Amino acid sequence: MDPRHWSVARQAFGLVVAAVVLLAGTTVVAAYVQTRDRVRDATAHEMLALARTIATTPSVMTALNSDDPSAGLQPYTERLRQATNTDFITVMTPSGIRYTHTNPQLIGKPFLGHTEQARAGQAFTETYTGTLGPSVRAVAPIKNPGGQVIALVAVGVTIDNVGELTQQQLPPLFIVGGLVLIAGAGAAYGLGWRLKQQTLGMGQAELRQMFEFYEGVLHAVREGLLIVDTAGHLQLMNDEAMRLLHLDQTAIGRRPADLPLPESLIETMSRGDTQVDDLQLTREGVLVVSQSPARWNGRILGSVVTLRDHTDLVALADELSQTRSLTESLRSQAHESANRLHSVITMIELGETDRALEFATSELADVQELTDRVIGQAQEPVVAALLLGKAAEATERGIRLEFPTDLEVPDGVLPSRDLLTVLGNLIDNAFEATLSDPTTPAGERRVAVSANVHHSSRIEDDVGTSELRLRVSNSGPPVADPERIFERGWSTKPVAEAGARFGLNGTEVKTGRGLGLALVRQAVERNAGTISLYRDDALSETVFEVRLPLT
Repeated sequence: MDPRHWSVARQAFGLVVAAVVLLAGTTVVAAYVQTRDRVRDATAHEMLALARTIATTPSVMTALNSDDPSAGLQPYTERLRQATNTDFITVMTPSGIRYTHTNPQLIGKPFLGHTEQARAGQAFTETYTGTLGPSVRAVAPIKNPGGQVIALVAVGVTIDNVGELTQQQLPPLFIVGGLVLIAGAGAAYGLGWRLKQQTLGMGQAELRQMFEFYEGVLHAVREGLLIVDTAGHLQLMNDEAMRLLHLDQTAIGRRPADLPLPESLIETMSRGDTQVDDLQLTREGVLVVSQSPARWNGRILGSVVTLRDHTDLVALADELSQTRSLTESLRSQAHESANRLHSVITMIELGETDRALEFATSELADVQELTDRVIGQAQEPVVAALLLGKAAEATERGIRLEFPTDLEVPDGVLPSRDLLTVLGNLIDNAFEATLSDPTTPAGERRVAVSANVHHSSRIEDDVGTSELRLRVSNSGPPVADPERIFERGWSTKPVAEAGARFGLNGTEVKTGRGLGLALVRQAVERNAGTISLYRDDALSETVFEVRLPLT
């Protein structure tokens, strides 16, 4: 099998075993060479000590002074050689003629080796090839009492015998090398097993392919993806999640509570439970959040959170709701106009021409007056269309929609979508509030809308500021929980009604409970404005007031 296709664990095992074998082999060879050199050095020192001892022995000096030095020295050196396990002990003249030798036939023959240092009075050691083969030898001078060199002595051991001494040291070296090899193989097996558990037995090609696909999908998917571990730390975040939440890579490893995230999203991520298509409001838009536990082989690793940007879709659904409301208003107006037209025709047929003319002109005058006032004061076309539609809807539902002050809404002061969101949802909320009390007669159900631009200045700083103030009041009952009314999910409507769906090109979008006023607060905060709620006890009205700074 091609090693390139091995798993990472098997490759690591093979590499570690090869490294251990190489290390153990190198160690044994180095130890052998070191032992061999150490044995040779020790042998050379022993030979040198023995040669110096022989050179100072009185019996050797006596034999050298006799008529036949070989007769006295040969038996002595042979006994000494056998006793010291040396291969040769040669006593010679200063010129190198042997007095003794292991082979008696070589007595009287020249010594093979260097003697210059010994003739000069200095003992030395060397490795040299003589008559017995390569040997480690020591040569020392023999001096008379006057200090003159009268003879030389050479003591040596052949390299073969030195090798035998070295080989005696090999078994411990092999034992140590074998132990190192076994320990290294065990460590390699443990490392391979550990890597196999961590890499799931995959090879480097599989891991590389998995990582490449993982990176490609992670950065290409158009949904935000977050992974939170069991300790509550953010471990992964793709590009879309960073864009939607305005975060960067520094958020990795931190807790959601330590990040600039919406409180509702922090709470969802902290719980770690299963959530499906939960709407979460951020400062910039609306996110659909889903969360589910991440499991592997029955073990929970953390939770996976997905984010989808539904800002435009929810805004379109809100606009569609407003458009439907306007359409219903126009339908009711058309129905009411048809009834009035039939009434006028009937009065004419009955000969009541004057009353028919008075009836028709009075109705037209009221409608035209309202239309002229709204269009003339609210310069923003979206606001004018919205207010006219809401006026018709109010008439149909038995609510008096009033404009007690001028409607000063300059064109282009705010994005049209934000104006539509703020005014439309506040008026709808006011309608629902006035209708929530069935004991209030239809003629007393009142909603008032006012808008004006307020200018202020500070003389000491010579700085002027302007703000658009939108005020929507209703005659309905007080709000039960003013502190939570702007929270997403808080609503006084029944669950079925508050969870209505809006169809858009065949797509259903669930708006959820308590989304309207939450969207109002989001739009106001996005434009650096403020919104307040209070009760006007003098008029028995609930008032919503929005202040938006103007440039």
